Amino acid sequence: MKRSVKDHWYVEYSEQRFPSIQKGWVLPADRWREFDPFILMAEDWFKRGTFSDHPHRGFQTITYVIDGRLEHVDNGGGQDILHPGDVQYMNAGWAARHAEEGVEDDIAHTLQLWLNLPSHLRKTETKYQNVYLEDVPEVAIDGGSVKVYSGDIAGEKGPLESLVPITLSEISLTEGASYTHQLPENHNAFLYVLSGEVSVGENDPVNLKKHGVATLTYEENGDETKKSEIKLDAKSRRTKVLVYSGVPIKEEIVQHGPFVMGTMEEIKQTIQDFQLGKFGPSSQ
Repeated sequence: MKRSVKDHWYVEYSEQRFPSIQKGWVLPADRWREFDPFILMAEDWFKRGTFSDHPHRGFQTITYVIDGRLEHVDNGGGQDILHPGDVQYMNAGWAARHAEEGVEDDIAHTLQLWLNLPSHLRKTETKYQNVYLEDVPEVAIDGGSVKVYSGDIAGEKGPLESLVPITLSEISLTEGASYTHQLPENHNAFLYVLSGEVSVGENDPVNLKKHGVATLTYEENGDETKKSEIKLDAKSRRTKVLVYSGVPIKEEIVQHGPFVMGTMEEIKQTIQDFQLGKFGPSSQ
């Protein structure tokens, strides 16, 4: 199966009140049904104090550091500093409480993806996994490389392991290079252009430059063991693209602030649980 572009757009950014600096919605939250199992993705530039201690419940996050340094602290005793190319996975599960901060005077530049949990996994244990750039398999291809963060891609298995299996790859290409990326045919997928310019798809290809987003066609009732293909042609040097994919969960959700649940009643219970201290002490 050959994939093509289903929809595409460019991220629009807005200036924020300090210490937050700028934000853009790569995947707008009000379109989550199109992106299932993904809920939203935000691109943020921020300094220390923007995302201090806060709670989450009912979903997972995948945070990719583009630039600067990102410090993570959680109330389970976890603490680390992530650098460009590093990724953090969090299963918020039933109750996460953490902080995500720029380090010292750094401006942290990140992409944070919200990945849904099926209802039967929303009460799972909170978990964090740091994936460091040096531990990510890198596959050399003609005119570039593919870093495999998650899933089985290009003969390598990525180290990131989420409760809802996904693929995450970073594809780097030189001008004129072509690469055919393979994904399970039943995975809903999107890509984001970090730099350069790329033509996506073979039939009626779409050109995208930096900050461009594209969702891809897929076989909704396809076989996960069968592969589909999306062709990428680099139109400029230093083209870099992130590709994400996952199997749709097909459940209704309610997103309210830092919580994602199935109903508004569950959201109200979550807020009450947080107010009653059931998420534990502050992370800071």
